[in-house]
Amino acid sequence: MCCPSATFAVWSSAWLNGAAASDDVLDSLQCWGQAHDVVAADPRAAETFDLPLAFNRPATPVQLLLALRSLAVTDVRLVLPAPGDVRGLGGGGPFTAAALRAGEAVVVSEIGYGLVPESIAEGLMRWTVFALPNPAHVEHVGLADAEHGMTDAIRSSAGALQTLNVARERPGVRAELSARLRSAPEPAWPAGTPGRALRVLQRAEEVDAILALAQTDEPGGALSASAAVQRADALRPLSDAIRTARAAAVNETVRVFAEQPDRL
Repeated sequence: MCCPSATFAVWSSAWLNGAAASDDVLDSLQCWGQAHDVVAADPRAAETFDLPLAFNRPATPVQLLLALRSLAVTDVRLVLPAPGDVRGLGGGGPFTAAALRAGEAVVVSEIGYGLVPESIAEGLMRWTVFALPNPAHVEHVGLADAEHGMTDAIRSSAGALQTLNVARERPGVRAELSARLRSAPEPAWPAGTPGRALRVLQRAEEVDAILALAQTDEPGGALSASAAVQRADALRPLSDAIRTARAAAVNETVRVFAEQPDRL
């Protein structure tokens, strides 16, 4: 599943580097909403991208793609921030605040801008373009490191939960897990997406579904406030590892497309 920003980062990179058609990019976004529009958060972004400011009639994703091409962008990156982790966002300000609310963003570090998606109505996703106050650097994490980090976090989280005595078997857990995985959106990925990146994304989705179940009390049961805090602390490294793995898989895919241009 990952998120709308991941879909946009991968497909727009494929299009910008000649590995996909513009219609493919637009079709890929349908997984997250039947309609998408685009606005600028500030005058600088509005001028650079030739976009309307918020509260005016929005532009279309086609206009956003054409602006990226006219600006000679070849490399867009996924960032998955969380409270206490704002790496890759280029400092504070409106973009950081919006990205933290969404839990995701696309960073175009080449030109100093960022995009944040927001579901504003049923079936409608709005993308807002922000000028970054400072240069943004998205840290490179190799897929092998991301996979190992996820595996280590699974082990440490399981051990911590056992110690806290909150890792209990519960009836129907396998059915719950299968239902969560089936209900998640299934975005398509461009031809040429690295197989290992796809495997890391799939593994991250599976672990994330397990994490969601681990954060849910048994029906009819409840943890004390202190136990709930301890559980959250025990699971936080796993949540961080999942975010890292997803971003690593998406950004490795972007890197591959950026280094193999003009394939169409």
